[in-house]
Amino acid sequence: MASLLSLCLFLVALQQKADPYAHSSLLAYYQTATKDEGIARKFITLMDNYQGRDPLKLGYKAVSHAIMAKHVWSPYAKMKYLRQSSQIFEEAVALDKHDPEVRFLRFSIENYIPRYLNMSNNLAEDKKVFMAAIMRHPRSGISSETVKIMRDFLVRKDLLTKQEQQQMEKINL
Repeated sequence: MASLLSLCLFLVALQQKADPYAHSSLLAYYQTATKDEGIARKFITLMDNYQGRDPLKLGYKAVSHAIMAKHVWSPYAKMKYLRQSSQIFEEAVALDKHDPEVRFLRFSIENYIPRYLNMSNNLAEDKKVFMAAIMRHPRSGISSETVKIMRDFLVRKDLLTKQEQQQMEKINL
């Protein structure tokens, strides 16, 4: 019985290892690529090879472009990456308007874009979508790890109202 369990765990780990677009892998890139240009380059290379139509993976593809804008020096290159990111986010949201993680990803990127560039037009609507999902957790279908990342980002960046802070405190993770 123990060897059967070990074999099952090995096969699951092997399957996850084989899928470079596994959610856990994309989430790890999301959390580390902003701090390391080498990781950001690997992330954008991986995501530029993605040709599917999965809204969440497209959301991470958009994130990879936005993160590269942080690492390039040229203002022209920065704008190019941000425009590409915006276009990919539009496609992802069009495929699934109610995906809270896609909405959070776009919110987290738009939050950093200077307002004078007029590229942060979705903050309020995106926040409404993903906050509703967070409040429904665990029935929302979002993993606890993802909800924790969302919550920590909102708290760290002081992006919650007093009422939202109180609601967040009630969520068990």
